[in-house]
Amino acid sequence: MSGAAFEELTGVAPEKSLLVPLKKKAGRNSRGVVTVRHRGGGSKRKLRLIDFKRDKIGVPGKVASVEYDPNRSARIALIHYVDGEKRYILAPLEVKLGDVVQAGEEVEIRPGNAMPLMSIPVGSLVHNIEFEPGKGGKIVHSAGASAQIMSKEGQYAVLKLPSGELRRFHQKCWATLGQIGNVDHGNIKLGKAGKRRWSGWRPTVRGSAMTPRDHPHGGGEGRAPRGMPPKTPWGKPALGAKTRRRKAGSRMILKGRRQDVTVT
Repeated sequence: MSGAAFEELTGVAPEKSLLVPLKKKAGRNSRGVVTVRHRGGGSKRKLRLIDFKRDKIGVPGKVASVEYDPNRSARIALIHYVDGEKRYILAPLEVKLGDVVQAGEEVEIRPGNAMPLMSIPVGSLVHNIEFEPGKGGKIVHSAGASAQIMSKEGQYAVLKLPSGELRRFHQKCWATLGQIGNVDHGNIKLGKAGKRRWSGWRPTVRGSAMTPRDHPHGGGEGRAPRGMPPKTPWGKPALGAKTRRRKAGSRMILKGRRQDVTVT
């Protein structure tokens, strides 16, 4: 078993004005239908309201604390702005207590500052990137993650995402400079089943251990092979079958996550 050292945390209680109750849904959607299996239980949490839009243009703010967020792998930083407002942002790697961060088109190029892609130099590492201008950051939110600006041409900038995908973004889309902190999160070893349960995950039963009426892989005398291409419990192809539908944004992908796939 291994865990985080929490050395970067300032050890203060979370800001009450930015906490809201978080009701457990156990993998269910708005209609109460289970859309993600094996979820439920887990430790009680409260939701921290994160500022993904970074729309405090031209207002500097000081990092008052770096805190743990039970809802995400990244650390969060509490920002006290000069106008008195407080907001949480994702804590970049090199941002520490007392640093000043700001959002704007002509702010300093330093971790924690937010600006449009058109203002960020090629080669820079960014996170919390917008898909559409003004809609707020949607991707690159996890611990240790960053995307790199590879080139700019016309209205678009090409970014290399953490998955290896090359994708175009409009240069008016905003992003935050720097790599997200807590880079050692991927090295954590849970060590026991209980830690997984505390996170809200329930056990997964193998299909081959079920009966034929419960799963296509079930049945047979002793340990039997699948006897068919792998399937989900509902008979849909699994393990390698393409299930992603082409969306309007798919035309922005220049190179897919898999090295042998090029999207045109």
